[in-house]
Amino acid sequence: MTEPRKYLQGETGEWEVVIGLEVHAQVASKAKLFSGASAEYGAGPNENVSLVDAAMPGMLPVINKFCVEQAIRTGLGLNAQINTWSRFDRKNYFYPDLPQGYQISQYKDPIVGEGEIEIELDDGETLTIGIERLHLEQDAGKSIHDLAPSESYVDLNRSGVALMEIVSKPDMRSAAEASAYFDKLRTIVRYLGTCDGNMEQGSMRADVNVSVCRAGNYAKFKETGDFSHLGTRTETKNVNSIRYVRQVVDYEARRQVQVLEAGGEIDQETRLFDVKTGETRTMRSKEDAHDYRYFPDPDLLPLEFEQAWVEEIRGTMPELPDEKKRRFAADYGLSPYDAAVLASDREKADFFESVAKGRDGKLAANWVTTELFGVLNKMDKEIGESPISAGQLGGLIDLIQDKTISGKIAKTVFEIMLEKGGEPADIVEREGLKQVTDTGAIEAAVDKVIAANPAQVEKVKEKPKTLGWFVGQVMKETGGKANPQAVNEILRAKLGVE
Repeated sequence: MTEPRKYLQGETGEWEVVIGLEVHAQVASKAKLFSGASAEYGAGPNENVSLVDAAMPGMLPVINKFCVEQAIRTGLGLNAQINTWSRFDRKNYFYPDLPQGYQISQYKDPIVGEGEIEIELDDGETLTIGIERLHLEQDAGKSIHDLAPSESYVDLNRSGVALMEIVSKPDMRSAAEASAYFDKLRTIVRYLGTCDGNMEQGSMRADVNVSVCRAGNYAKFKETGDFSHLGTRTETKNVNSIRYVRQVVDYEARRQVQVLEAGGEIDQETRLFDVKTGETRTMRSKEDAHDYRYFPDPDLLPLEFEQAWVEEIRGTMPELPDEKKRRFAADYGLSPYDAAVLASDREKADFFESVAKGRDGKLAANWVTTELFGVLNKMDKEIGESPISAGQLGGLIDLIQDKTISGKIAKTVFEIMLEKGGEPADIVEREGLKQVTDTGAIEAAVDKVIAANPAQVEKVKEKPKTLGWFVGQVMKETGGKANPQAVNEILRAKLGVE
C-alpha cells in the first residue's frame, strides 16, 4: 500500500491532496500543424493565417511531418511508449476563436502513451511522476475583449499552431511536487528543442487538476485504480508560471476542504486563476469527453510510421538533465546540488562545460554558480547575455591555477572584466596584479609586519588562531599580491606556530 506523502489538516480531520497536470507545450516549428502558415510569435493581428486556419470552405488539413517528429522526440525524452499508429479526432465545441467549430486533436489513440519523469524536491527527496499520454492537437485563436466597450475581436494567428498536450497521472500530492514537475517538464522540452518553454508568451501553460479526499483514500485508489476513492476535481485553466501552479494548488486545496467541511459539495468545473488575488474563480461547468462528441476526423488518415524512424530520432537525442547531472557529479566531482543547478538549463550546462574543460571542475563550478550567476541575477540577464564569455572565465581560472594571481585578486580582475571587458591575462599585466611568489620579497614583508607589532607577536604564541591577523597585515603590505600559502608558511616558521 502506498503511503501518502502529505496531509492537509482541516477542522474535522486530515485530508489528502491529489494533483494532475495537463500541460500544453507549443511545438517548436516554423509552420502550423495542418497548414504552411507561420507559427512565429509576435506578428500583427491575423497576419499568420492561411485559408485552412480560417476554415474556409473546401480547405483540407495536411499534417506537418516535423511536428510529428517533435512529438516523438518529446515522448522519448519522457521515457514513454511511442505509438506507430495513432489517429486524429474532431473535438466539437463552439467558441468564436475556433473557426471550424471543432478542434483537431487526438482522443483514444494518441501518438505517445505512458511514460514517466523524475523530479527532485527542495529537501532532496526524489519522486517518479507518471505520464498518462502525449497527444498532438491544434491551438485555438485568441479573443480580445478590451479594445471596444461592446465588441470582441478575434486574432487567428494562434489558430492551428501545433500543441503537445502532456497529461500526467494523478501522482502529485502537494504544491511543491506540482511546481517541481512543471519545472522539470519545461527543462526537458527545452533540452530537446521541442518547445521553447516561454511561458510569458503562452508557449507553455498548464491546466491544474486538484481534488481532496480523506486521509487513506489515495492509498485505496492506488491499490484498486478506482477513482471513486478520490474527491471531485476542479481544473484551473491556462496557468503560465511555475509559481502560479504552486499558488493554484495551495488555494484550491484549502478552498475544497473548507467547502466539504461546511457540508457542501465540490462541483466538477473549470476555473480561472486571478494572479492579483491569488484565488481561483468559476469559469464554467466541466465538460466530460462525451460532451465534445469526439469522432475520427474524416479529412485525415490515421498517422502511421515505421519503428525505424523512431530509432533514427532516438539516435539524435541530446543528453538530458538527469544524465547530465549524474555525469557532472562523477566527472567533475560536484556536489549533487551544484550538479543539479548546472544541469537545470542546457545553456548553463554548456557554458559550465566550456569553462571546466581541462580545468578543476569544482573551482569552475564555484566561479560559474556563485560569481557569474550572482552577477547575472542582479543584472536580470540570462546566461546567453553574459558580458563575460566562457573562454574569458576559463582564462581567469587558469591564472588562479597557475598561481599567477590569488583568488582575491581574481575577484578584482572579474570586476574589471564585467565593467570594461577584456582578456584576464591582459588585465593582470596592465594593472600589475601578478601574484608575488618571490619568497624573499614575502619574507621582507613578514619581517616588517612582525617588527611593527611586538604585542601581537606575544599574543599569537598564546593563541595560534590569531595568526590570521598577521596574514591579513602581510597581504595588505603587499597590496594583496603575495601568495597566501607562502605567507602562511613563512609566518608559521618565524613565529614558531604549529
